[in-house]
Amino acid sequence: MLNPSDYIKESIEEIKKTVGDGTAVIGLSGGVDSSVASVLTKEALGDNLIAVFVDHGLLREGEAEYVQKTFEPRLNFRYVNASEEFLDALEGVSDPEEKRKIIGKIFIDVFERVAEEVGAKFLVQGTIAPDWIESEGDIKSHHNVALPHGLVLEIVEPIRELYKDEVRIIGTELGLPEEMVKRQPYPGPGLAVRVTGKLSHEKIAVCRKANAIVEEEVEKVGIQEELWQYFAVLTDTKVTGVKGDIRDYGYLVVLRMVASMDAMTAHVPELPWDMVKTISRRITAEIPEVTHVSLSVSDKPPSTIEFA
Repeated sequence: MLNPSDYIKESIEEIKKTVGDGTAVIGLSGGVDSSVASVLTKEALGDNLIAVFVDHGLLREGEAEYVQKTFEPRLNFRYVNASEEFLDALEGVSDPEEKRKIIGKIFIDVFERVAEEVGAKFLVQGTIAPDWIESEGDIKSHHNVALPHGLVLEIVEPIRELYKDEVRIIGTELGLPEEMVKRQPYPGPGLAVRVTGKLSHEKIAVCRKANAIVEEEVEKVGIQEELWQYFAVLTDTKVTGVKGDIRDYGYLVVLRMVASMDAMTAHVPELPWDMVKTISRRITAEIPEVTHVSLSVSDKPPSTIEFA
């Protein structure tokens, strides 16, 4: 059974031993994993850890402001607004893997610029157990990565042996706000993987509004802690609808709400039907571009939690 105070103490000692007097950087997304990894590493390195928050323009509503407000007072925090750089490169791209590759490349380019500027020698990552279990298996926790322009950083992964519920326990022990510790996971590529088909500024804005409505209504009912994730997907399908007395032709939005312990498997629980109907009414009433809302009821497996 995890003893949070012992884990934190041992991790701090290990980080100090690995990094010494060096400078480290971490990509702080505002998700639970990177947030806990950032605060834990700060305990070991102080201001020698630079937490870099890259705004790629694909964040949830109010996300950038929330992350900045939460972490600027307690970390050596760098905010980089690279939204136009990302969105210009993604305009018109439809393939989900291509979206991920573009986002990954630009993120590394932006991140490398900051790392070179601060003279970083180490890269801290918020990798947790399901990340490497579902990918390449158990690789060693400290290894080197060469960034595109030749900068070589040593990887440090202070929470790689933990599962999400354990990460939340550590976050609470470190004094992170409850709303941060209990946040639902959010994909690195952000809304790019919640918009199917070609990306555009308009579609990202529609998806962002729909996501905000889902979050508001789920949290109003108070079932957020029963769910692993709850969000809206903007599909590339258009459906005929009626707005007032006029036939309309707009987007189909899919609601996705799943329960899980660690994201290895997930299921769609019974949901309050009044809440689902309220979300549907609000999305079609408040977002003119949407005419139809449906509910995903597929578990993982065979589906994945995200749509792309």
